[in-house]
Amino acid sequence: MKLYSTNNKDLRVSFQDAVFNSLPQDKGLYMPEVIPNLDPLFIKNIQQYSLHEIALAVATALIGDDIPKEDLKKIVEDAINFDAPVKFLDAETGILELFHGPSYAFKDFGARFMSRVMGYFSKQGDKLLDVLVATSGDTGGAVALGFLGVEGTRVTILYPKGKVSKVQEEQLTTNGQNIRALEVDGTFDDCQALVKQAFNDTELNQALRLTSANSINIARLIPQTFYYFWAYAQLKSQGVDEVVFTVPSGNFGNIGAGLLAYKMGLPVKHFVAGTNVNDTVPRFLQSGAYEPKPSVQTLANAMDVGNPSNWVRIQDLFDNELEKLRGIISSYTYTDAQTKDAMRELFEKYNYVACPHTAIAYLAAKAYKADNPGEYASIFLSTAHPCKFPEGIDADIFEKVTYPAGAEALAGKPKLADSLAVSYEDFNFYLLNNK
Repeated sequence: MKLYSTNNKDLRVSFQDAVFNSLPQDKGLYMPEVIPNLDPLFIKNIQQYSLHEIALAVATALIGDDIPKEDLKKIVEDAINFDAPVKFLDAETGILELFHGPSYAFKDFGARFMSRVMGYFSKQGDKLLDVLVATSGDTGGAVALGFLGVEGTRVTILYPKGKVSKVQEEQLTTNGQNIRALEVDGTFDDCQALVKQAFNDTELNQALRLTSANSINIARLIPQTFYYFWAYAQLKSQGVDEVVFTVPSGNFGNIGAGLLAYKMGLPVKHFVAGTNVNDTVPRFLQSGAYEPKPSVQTLANAMDVGNPSNWVRIQDLFDNELEKLRGIISSYTYTDAQTKDAMRELFEKYNYVACPHTAIAYLAAKAYKADNPGEYASIFLSTAHPCKFPEGIDADIFEKVTYPAGAEALAGKPKLADSLAVSYEDFNFYLLNNK
C-alpha cells in the first residue's frame, strides 16, 4: 500500500511510514494511492460473512502485502472484539450502535486497530514511540484504553478544560502507566493546533519519535470502514438493499471512512452529515466557500470542531469537485435546543436513550427522509453510549441509563492530569522535559 499527501500527489510513502509519521511535512493528509474495488460477488453475498471476515477482507484490500494476511487476521480479531449491531426503530429507520467497545464510543474501532498495527511494526530496541492526540471527548478515551500497557509507547492526550463530560474525563485521566493527560485551557481546535504544530517542529521530531492517534492517522480511518460494510451485511440479511447512512460529524473522519467504503464498492445511496452549530461543512456545501470559524461549545461536545481536519480527505476522494460532493453528501445543522428535543422524542416515541451526537444524527436522518422520500433503509449512527453525557441528557431520561460495568469502576479514581495553557512553547517544554 502506497500513500500520497493530499497536498502533493507525487509523494509516495509506505503504509508503515504513514502510520508512524501520520502528518506529511507539507501539512496534507495521507490517502491511498489506489482505492481498491472489492469483488462484486463479495458485496453481493456479504450477509454470509462475519464481522471479522468482512474486516479482514477490507483491511487486506487496502493494506495489501504491508502486513501478511495471517498477521493482519490476528490484529483484526484482537482489535475488533465487540459487535456493532443495527437496531431498527421502525420498518425503515435503524440505529447502527458503535458504542459496544471498551470506551463506549465508535473510536474504539480505530484506536484499537491502530495501536496493534503500531505494535506490530515496532521493533524491540526502537526509540520510544510518543503518541500525541487531541480530543474533544471520545477519541482520548478510546486511545487511552487502546494503548494502555502497549510496550514501547507513551500517549499524551490533550483535552479542553471543562468541555468534556465526567465519564469522558475519567477515561482520559485515571489510567497512569504509559498514558498522560494534559488539561488545556482552551478549545478542541486549540488542542488540535498544538498537536499539528508539534508534528511540524523539526527539532522536536529529532528529539522524539512522534506519531498521532487522531483520525488524521490513516490507521484510524481504515478500521472505521469495517462497520459500514458490517451494517450493510446486517441489512442484506433482512432483505434490504438500499441504504442512506446519517453520521454525526465533527472532525469528519467517521463519514470520511464511510465515503472510502463507498469508493471501494459499498452500495450506499447517500450520506448525510449531521452537525451541531459548528457548521463549517454545511455552509461550504451550500455556498462553495470553505470558511472555518472558532469552535463553539455544545451538548454534542465530540463534534465541537470549527475546522474539521478530515474534510480535505473527503474533498480528495471526490476530486475537489463541489458538485460531486453535493451528489453524495447532504448536511443539516442543529442547535442544543433541537438536540434536547430530539433526545426526548427518541425516548418518548421509541423508549430509546440516546447521547446528543446520536440525537443530531436522528434529526438529520429525519430531515433527509422528508426531503427525499423513497424505499430505502435510513440508518443513523449512534457514536457514544449515553452514560458519557449526564449533563446533556434530561435527568428523567438519564435515570433510565444503565452504566456499563467499566464506567462505574472509573468513579472515585484519582485524576491524573497536568494543566497546560494554549502555548506551543509550554507544550514543547512539557514534551522535552517529561521523558
